[in-house]
Amino acid sequence: MPVISRFYGIIIRMYFIQGEHNPPHIHAIYGDDTAEITIQNGEILEGHLPPKALSMVREWIDLNKADLMTIWETQEFRALKPLE
Repeated sequence: MPVISRFYGIIIRMYFIQGEHNPPHIHAIYGDDTAEITIQNGEILEGHLPPKALSMVREWIDLNKADLMTIWETQEFRALKPLE
């Protein structure tokens, strides 16, 4: 699973498998915590992140929503800027 971005100890990944299920989402890993989070509204589909990490991931998703949707639709990997 390619790494899309890393910031503040959070790793953002996205599966690039033809049959990956909808809705479009990313996988966020922070220490021992992991979560699948939708690109459209930042909802957690599965898993858990601490509140501060989840807030940062949601902010990052908002800043990169268009690029994330393009990556999801084309399955062409590219790294995105980290949250600063």
